[in-house]
Amino acid sequence: MAAEKEKQRMIQEYVPGKQVTLVHLIAHPSKDIYKKIGLNQEHEALGILTITPSEAAIIAADAASKAANIEIGFIDRFSGSLVISGKVSSVESALKNILNLLEHVLDFDITDITRS
Repeated sequence: MAAEKEKQRMIQEYVPGKQVTLVHLIAHPSKDIYKKIGLNQEHEALGILTITPSEAAIIAADAASKAANIEIGFIDRFSGSLVISGKVSSVESALKNILNLLEHVLDFDITDITRS
């Protein structure tokens, strides 16, 4: 009997702190993505964020909606996930506004916006 390959497990644990761990802009996503995440209306771009503490996703959604002509596609105050949609320039502007607010007003550690 061949030796079994050892499997590794990863456990994600939230620690006290204020941070944005993911900020990603998807320009021109495929139609399947919208369907799979449960969004009915398609736009030019999606913005995806993960924020800790998770309740800050509510603040981020408010900042995004006030900064640009975007739609809130999904917000989860328990996991800290936020998905926004709109034109590429609007989503990018909203993401920048969120990061500015969280970093400079609320003293969060942030990450750079990535794109695909």
